[in-house]
Order: sequence, then C-alpha cells, then structure tokens
Amino acid sequence: MYAPHLDQPTQPSTVTGADGRVSATASPVALWAGLLVIYFVWGSTYIGIRLADESIPPFLMAGVRFLLAGLVLLAWEYFAIRRIPHEAQSNAGGDRNEHGYLPSRRQVRDSAIVGGALLLGGMGLVALGEKTVPAGVAAFQIALLPVWIAVLGRIFFGERLPRMVIVGILVGLIGVAILVDPLGSSGPAFDGFGLFVLLCSPICWASGSLYSSHKAVLPRRPLTATGLQMVCGGALLLIAALATGEFASFDIAAVTGRSWLGLVYLTSVGSLVGFTTYVWLLRVAPLPKVATYAYVNPIVAFILAGLLLGETIEPRTALAGAVIVIGVALIVTARGRSRTSGHEAAGAAQGRAAEPAEIGSA
Repeated sequence: MYAPHLDQPTQPSTVTGADGRVSATASPVALWAGLLVIYFVWGSTYIGIRLADESIPPFLMAGVRFLLAGLVLLAWEYFAIRRIPHEAQSNAGGDRNEHGYLPSRRQVRDSAIVGGALLLGGMGLVALGEKTVPAGVAAFQIALLPVWIAVLGRIFFGERLPRMVIVGILVGLIGVAILVDPLGSSGPAFDGFGLFVLLCSPICWASGSLYSSHKAVLPRRPLTATGLQMVCGGALLLIAALATGEFASFDIAAVTGRSWLGLVYLTSVGSLVGFTTYVWLLRVAPLPKVATYAYVNPIVAFILAGLLLGETIEPRTALAGAVIVIGVALIVTARGRSRTSGHEAAGAAQGRAAEPAEIGSA
C-alpha cells in the first residue's frame, strides 16, 4: 500500500482526482472528520484482529481480508479509469496502455514484493502475534515502525537522521525495554514468541516501505497500487496458511460470531473505508497533520482494548506505551518538518504533492 501506512517514507507521490486535477481545499470540519475516521478506524483494527483471531487461523484470516479488499479496490479503479477520457487519464496517472488496463509485468512483480513485505511479513505477523499478546500491547509494538524506517533507511540508503529523529529512536527503544522488561524478576509479562513476531512485523513493513519508495515501479494511481499490493499480499498470506497447515486444521463451522464480525469489520471498514479516507486526506490536508495518526492510533487501540476486550491496563504497560508514543511523535514531527521545508520550492512549481506518512495501519 502507499503505506505510511499503512505508511512509509516514500518518494513524493502526486495524488490527483479522476479529472486529472489536484484537490487542494477542504473545510476544517471535513478535515477533522477525516482525521477522526483514521484515528478510530485504524486504531480499532487491532480489536478486529483480536476478535477474528479467536477462531480463524491468523494467516488465513489476513489473507481473506486483504484479497477481498484488494479485489474490490481494483474493480472500483477499473470502472473509474474506464470513465476517464484518454487525455485526462494521462494527466491523472492512469495505467491505460495498449494491453487495456492491466499493469506491466514489472509493476506486478514489484507489487508482489511490496505486498509480501507489508502484508505477509507485516500484517500477517500482527495477526499471529495477537494470538498470544493483548491488542493494546501489539499496537504499541507496531507503532515503532517509524523507528525501523529511520534506522533501515540510514543503513541501506544513507538517509539523513536529524537530531530529533535520533532522540526519538532512543526514546522508542527505551519504551520497548520497559514493555518487555527483560531484567524483571517476575519474568516476561507477555508471551515471548508473540512479542518477537510483533517486533519483526514493523521491520518487515519498514523493509517493504523502503523498497516501495526507492526501488519499486508501481502503478501511479494510489488506489490501483494499493489494490494490486493487497491482492498479491493476500495471495501470499493464503499460501503461508496452506504451508503452515492452517487450511487442514480450519473448521468453518467452528468460527464464532465474534470472529466473523471481526473479519467483516477489518475487510470493509479497516481496509476500504480507512484507506480511501487516508488517500483523500493526502489530497487536502498537510502531511504533518495527516501523520498524527501514527501516534494517535496506538492510544486509541489501547483504550478500546481495555473497554471492549477487558484487557488489563497495568502501570508498566501504560508507561511503556507513553514512552513509545513520545518517541514516535518526535520522529514523525521531525521528518514532517524536514519534508515540508525540502519540498516547498517543488510544491510551488508543481502543485501540491502528497506523500504517505510513515506507519502502517493494521
């Protein structure tokens, strides 16, 4: 996806309407309504995953979710592109070519790589980790994505790390240390394997994000690119489900109503409503304001987990979450300021460019 997310440090990506024009204005009420949707929807997806995990195997659940959502997005885009006149479509970044509306082989290949890293490695591990780790704790672990984006970007692409970003990385890692408490006399508070896969999840997402922004050739229309990555990632998740024996052990008759509700919510509201709202916000709102969801989402997830799932909010967990959120806020704020100053001249000449933020939503 155009992850900030789901968000990564991607190259500036101009987001245009169906007529080829860039939308640049929206009322303050509409902007805040959109932000509240992102805050709540992407924060609540951790609750949906926890519910779906109760009786649906994690890779199978995530594969069905993203495959269905991706097919809906691609169908939507297919009919949207067909309605665009050929000349306007070229300006809008459409993917029409002599073969019709199909992406190129390179775009499919790179979409499979990105979708595999983001969805199989990223979201698949979230679903697996939430089998044994509370949803609120999982949200704080995934909130570390900007930390890994910054670290891996520096290691592999030499990206500059402003002083505030370095401070944010250190603060975020201190939060993880408090959460895991490796030296605690009472032993780990949460399942070790679950914490490990939740640590690996944002690393996978960061790797896919960096590949997406530096190497991948993807469809120019954001929803087309996202739909294709969802389909590829969903297919890979189903292959993982088959390889790990989830299909063999799955009994559809044993799926509870809570799990069906969680799966439907994740597919419809979490993937479709959440991301289309996010794409709209990128067209009409400043990136630093949109990126605030990166540190609001884990707070929303933590509160909802306590209210809806009855998860215990222990003082040490709350402290660790607060420290992690502060670290993420420092990183997102610093990188937002850096990009704003770096793109001012280009924005004046080329029109408003929207760039995905940096944290993957569940």
